[in-house]
Amino acid sequence: MTPTTARRPTPAPTAADPRTTTAVTRTTATERPAPARKLAPGAGLGVLLALLATVVWSGSFVATRDMADTVPPVQAVFWRWVIALAAVAPFAARPFLRQWRTLRRHLGFVALASLFGVALYNTLVHQAGLTTSAANMGMIMAASPVIMAVYARLGGERLGARRVLGMLTAALGVLLLVGRGSLAVDLSAGDLWMFAAALSFASYSALLKRKPAEIDGLAFLLATFLLGALLLAPAYAVSLAVQGGFTVGVRSVGPLLYVGVLSSAVAFFAWNKAIALIGAARAGVVYYLQPVCVALLSHALLGERLGALGIVCMALVLGGVALSSSPDRRASPERDPG
Repeated sequence: MTPTTARRPTPAPTAADPRTTTAVTRTTATERPAPARKLAPGAGLGVLLALLATVVWSGSFVATRDMADTVPPVQAVFWRWVIALAAVAPFAARPFLRQWRTLRRHLGFVALASLFGVALYNTLVHQAGLTTSAANMGMIMAASPVIMAVYARLGGERLGARRVLGMLTAALGVLLLVGRGSLAVDLSAGDLWMFAAALSFASYSALLKRKPAEIDGLAFLLATFLLGALLLAPAYAVSLAVQGGFTVGVRSVGPLLYVGVLSSAVAFFAWNKAIALIGAARAGVVYYLQPVCVALLSHALLGERLGALGIVCMALVLGGVALSSSPDRRASPERDPG
């Protein structure tokens, strides 16, 4: 009787087996998704929120220019943030109280953000509105990313040739605009105030990159609004004593409600939410539409004429800023914070 030969079990494949390694590698390579090509959930909503904030902020330049002759700049900014506080408090009071200790621990950072982004920036914008057009205000503000790039370079970030070329192109557009077609620039007082406002906004944006992660967005929003109003209170008292108050009417209350509720509360909330969904880089691209929105709104509502020179300058500014913000293919890709 022939003994039955026991079939030896096939040994389990090991990682050292080249056939198995090749198969696993092929399977993994086939099934592995390409995460860089996938859009984050809510990306479409994020773009819409960024666009909403940009359009609303564009309208604030028109509203600022419209009430320049009726409300003194410091008083307009002070009441803007008082109205914004009233609009935001019902939604932000609870997280603000919950994070009170965290905010106190980072009080220096919050105070600087309030100074540059709330008190100083908006006061300079309203001051500029006395002697320059809304279109000029929006165009000069569109060059603020150039200042942000300078801050980035001072912080150790390398600027490529494409980014430098874009910065120079945007700067040329702004110089031609304020020089009315000539590089022999004769700046108006309003243009100078607006350049200072762009510098303040760029400083605020540089600070936001260092916002502590543990601070809630709504709590931070309410804290900066509150501190900004407190910083403006002494200047508001001086303005009242020297210039007197303003007449309450349609030309003052309407624009104040717009800049207080929409430009401050709604736009800031929409912008912060957009950055959370799609990241600051993608939201920033939408922001570059601002001068186009300002020019169209100021033409429709204030009768300001842009002209051929303004259109050329707008193209230079937008093209330069878009060029300077485009990613360098030779550089290693950065992780999108959104």
